[in-house]
Amino acid sequence: MKNPQFLNNYIYHAYNRGVEKRDIFVDDYDRLQFIHDLFEFNDVSSVMDKVKNKTQTDSFREIARYSRKENKREKLVDILAFVLMPNHFHLLLIQKKDDGISKFMQKLGTGYTMSFNKKYKRVGSLFQGGYKAVLVERDEHLRYLPFYIHLNPLKIKTCGGSTPTDWEFLKKYRWSSLLDYIGKKNFPSVINKEFLSTTLGYEEEHEKEIKRWLKKDRNINEEVLEINSGG
Repeated sequence: MKNPQFLNNYIYHAYNRGVEKRDIFVDDYDRLQFIHDLFEFNDVSSVMDKVKNKTQTDSFREIARYSRKENKREKLVDILAFVLMPNHFHLLLIQKKDDGISKFMQKLGTGYTMSFNKKYKRVGSLFQGGYKAVLVERDEHLRYLPFYIHLNPLKIKTCGGSTPTDWEFLKKYRWSSLLDYIGKKNFPSVINKEFLSTTLGYEEEHEKEIKRWLKKDRNINEEVLEINSGG
């Protein structure tokens, strides 16, 4: 699937997975590294050389340090939502600068691969080809995608239907933007949640809507696949 032409102020669903479906996040240090990279590389002036001598401890400290400099950054994209899964990730992005998504995804993929390969003493590609991106051009697409992204971790928990413990599991899963959307500060400097909050509801409404999806008989994956295929 060829990526669309990226236009400023349009919304795109971007995603990628590990080569041969391998895990791209082995432990929590890897996940924190990637979230740090979501922040650091979302900047017109970001320099790729920063990752070369970075340690895992540096990554944690830098998140807070860069957060205090938020107003000095010139962002390539607005990250509306994200989730990290063992062998893939999903991002919901608004392009802010010309070629912003292309530049951001290139820096993110290259930078994280460099850190991962250095840590695990490996060489070669980490991701399965280039990332994929889909233009979000229908209202129902936008209505489903944030919940699809935030419900993705349930694939780790169970392959069956929903259970009463699903919500508790999601509240304990740090590696998505869900917690920030329901009022629990997690990685607030990474995302711009104002757009989705005004569109889909603020903290209490977002939580209610997630719980409504958990009670639905139809899997949200089917809803998103149908919309992506034009159904």
